[in-house]
Amino acid sequence: MKNIFFEIYVTPSSHKDEISNFLIERFNNGIEERGNTLILRSDEPLDDLMEELKNYVKALEEIFDEKIDLKIETKEKENKDWIENYKKSIQPVEIDEFYIHPSWHKPKENKINIKIDPALAFGSGHHETTKSCVKALKKYVNKDATLLDVGCGSGILGIVAAKMGAKVDACDTDPLAVKSTKENFELNNVKYENIWEGSANKTDKKYDIVVANIIADVLIFISNDIKPKVNDILILSGIIDKYKDKVLNKYKDFELIEEIKENEWVTLILKRI
Repeated sequence: MKNIFFEIYVTPSSHKDEISNFLIERFNNGIEERGNTLILRSDEPLDDLMEELKNYVKALEEIFDEKIDLKIETKEKENKDWIENYKKSIQPVEIDEFYIHPSWHKPKENKINIKIDPALAFGSGHHETTKSCVKALKKYVNKDATLLDVGCGSGILGIVAAKMGAKVDACDTDPLAVKSTKENFELNNVKYENIWEGSANKTDKKYDIVVANIIADVLIFISNDIKPKVNDILILSGIIDKYKDKVLNKYKDFELIEEIKENEWVTLILKRI
């Protein structure tokens, strides 16, 4: 273990939720929220990620036609086993019959156990959008249904679907996410059919269900990649409720059949018309 680590403080003047989701999708360790500040910790500098973030904020400024002040502060600190301290703070999550837990917690009897290590993955079930997506999958996934998880991250949604008997494909533009998904499927003793680096446009298949838990602006941007892949049900998440109508406008050739709200986040369940 290295003697020092980097602590990066990201404080935006507005659009914290969008920025938080952007970082969650790209950072493979936990992110702490302290007021309006997001804190990332890494044993390597995060200069490349911070440049990506600055470009993303510029895009947000254009989309919303407003100035966003972004303060980024990096501190170098002595390593006092912060990963172990972080692990102690992570508790399992129960979502109906699913019990999502890190490897250092025991599985639970009479539950569908899913093992995800949040310090090593992209999603651990704690975020509102993950919870609502799991609820949607529980309702709409049937045994032997075909499913595509777009922006798979840690693979948690695909694992839930596979545990329910679905035949799962997955994709993500981040190679680390693809690697993480493969590892977590193996960790949970379930199988995927296909997985690839890239978006939904890299397959010619159509699916009974497509799920995409990303962020609103990306869902809008890749709508033409996603829509042709849906035979029946489309689950869209990672959406702050005030941007719901913008997303729906891009998917108006589908019928909105249900919404699942968790605080300010909304998951949309659409059906092909």
